[in-house]
Amino acid sequence: MADTNQQSPPPQQGPVQFLMSNKLETAMWLSRLFTVYCSIMFILPVLGPYAAANFYQRALLANALTSALRLHQRLPRFQLSRAFLAQALQEDSCHYLLYSLILVNSYPITMSIFPVFLFSLLHATTYTKKVLDSMGPSSLMFIRNLLDKLTSNQQNILKFIACNEIFLMPATVFMLFSGQGSLLLPFIYYRFLTLRYTSRRNPYCRALFTELRIHLEHFIMKPACPAFFRRMCLSSIAFISRLAPTGV
Repeated sequence: MADTNQQSPPPQQGPVQFLMSNKLETAMWLSRLFTVYCSIMFILPVLGPYAAANFYQRALLANALTSALRLHQRLPRFQLSRAFLAQALQEDSCHYLLYSLILVNSYPITMSIFPVFLFSLLHATTYTKKVLDSMGPSSLMFIRNLLDKLTSNQQNILKFIACNEIFLMPATVFMLFSGQGSLLLPFIYYRFLTLRYTSRRNPYCRALFTELRIHLEHFIMKPACPAFFRRMCLSSIAFISRLAPTGV
């Protein structure tokens, strides 16, 4: 005899119900999409240079909002203590909150917007898949395929972000001498770069530093390399190595 009291599976949530039941995640998703939009409008200045500069600031401010929400999600209980500050500085979301605040009033350059743009794009991709799943397993397959291709290139994208983080350091020094940056900008950005170097969840910055050093040492040890250039590179490597955080 069939069991007439068998319970039917709960109905699947629609996209609106899914978004409303995850308000904090939805807020971060929307702010990331806005960051992506503003970044594209800055990189492709179709509305003119003045509007592009405004989109640059909006992208960094939206990223600061996202980072603050993510930091609150990771560390919900705020404490005014040295231990809490040390714990917060270990979070990637804190790093990019500082990054946005450091560069929001600086001279807009494309290199500084790429990390914000690509991180927002990657994180928005993950939540967009969940939204599509709430619409049905076969909904909007074109967008799903596009998101899958983006996810498959995640490692290369993270390496590109790390490359931007590293080479933005000499760019801030160049901006200082060209009159487009403040005196404090290179020193503050150096602090951000040390935080990225010691990041536990994202080792790509540290790995790329090592990879660049190996490639440069291999190049300058070739017989065709001029001696003065070899000495200059070895001195630069030694100087940068002294600046690197210890105990990583």
